[in-house]
Amino acid sequence: MNAREVILLNFAETRRRSIKLWRAIPDVHLNWQPDKKAFSIIEMIRHVLEGEHLFHRIIENKGNLGDYQSPWLRVPYADVNHELHMAERYRMLFINMVENLTEDELENVEIIRTEVGQRKKLGDYLNRMAYHESVHTGQMLGYLRSLNIKRPMIWD
Repeated sequence: MNAREVILLNFAETRRRSIKLWRAIPDVHLNWQPDKKAFSIIEMIRHVLEGEHLFHRIIENKGNLGDYQSPWLRVPYADVNHELHMAERYRMLFINMVENLTEDELENVEIIRTEVGQRKKLGDYLNRMAYHESVHTGQMLGYLRSLNIKRPMIWD
């Protein structure tokens, strides 16, 4: 496997496990949050899906977010399937972009985010994106533990 293939596998496996977790959550708990400052369950799911689109835009602009307008801005929360459906088009565009990257681009394109003092190689930045989703998967497992909801086996 080359670097691009490993990155794509990491994105696929991370999302597969996230979806397995999200679909195990009863709809009645989607608005639960551990405290008033935390994401609710449905907000965290959207944050992950929207975050991928946001990261994609950052990559397209080599770090500059520009005048980003979220496609989710005025979309009401519904359920997990609605959130996945909303994100499907953006996920396909993102994966297509990654599939077309060269090894040279992964190593030599820099993502420079001056507003947060960040300068990363594209390959590194892509792996950090998958890590972002993984962190929220861990948080969600904690949410389900707090709710005493059976957690699916995502470590298959």
